[in-house]
Amino acid sequence: MNALPPGLAALRGVLAEADAGAGVVGSRATGRGRRAAVLILFWWDADVPPGGGIDGLRLALVEKSPRLRSHAGQLAFPGGGVDPADADDVAAALREAEEEVGIAPAEVEVLGVLPAASVRVSGYRVTPVVGWWRTPRPLLVADTDEIAAVHAVAVTELLEPANRVTWEHPLGYEGPAFVVDDLFVWGFTGDLLAGLVRVAGWERSWDPAMRTPVPRRFLRDTGQ
Repeated sequence: MNALPPGLAALRGVLAEADAGAGVVGSRATGRGRRAAVLILFWWDADVPPGGGIDGLRLALVEKSPRLRSHAGQLAFPGGGVDPADADDVAAALREAEEEVGIAPAEVEVLGVLPAASVRVSGYRVTPVVGWWRTPRPLLVADTDEIAAVHAVAVTELLEPANRVTWEHPLGYEGPAFVVDDLFVWGFTGDLLAGLVRVAGWERSWDPAMRTPVPRRFLRDTGQ
């Protein structure tokens, strides 16, 4: 599906509104820290007939290598630090997506740019870029040093009330999480995703009182 689906066209309109970005990043909004950028990338599953909803929307999540010192094994959006050669944060997000999962910048239509948000454990100031992948193909791991796997996740699965919980960390932190099969999306990525689906109007009623501990494999750092 090369045409922008109605659900994403509506999201693009919402993200153009003055306060929408602040509604996504919430208390993580920041003006300080080392610059980085991530790409929140959507596309339409070719096996799903086009329609007016979001049933065919897929989202790219990378699984960090378990060998990394920070965020080992965690789910994240493609992205990384802004290099001096990058024209801006959008260029950095697109370059990182190409380096990590092989998606060329020319294949992506940018739908909106959110305010910078903080990742407390690393001190990064991350600009989230929302994009539409016009001509998708099977995802691949292009950077085997940093990425262990890449996942194409159905947005409707993420939104299932049974797949949404509040994570709890032994240090007292908590926040929204999305649990799909063996995937546990929490911390910075979970916060951004929760804010985006809320602002987009896609959120389904779920029970924040459903709580679960952060899996032990992520407890090397706070994931914040």
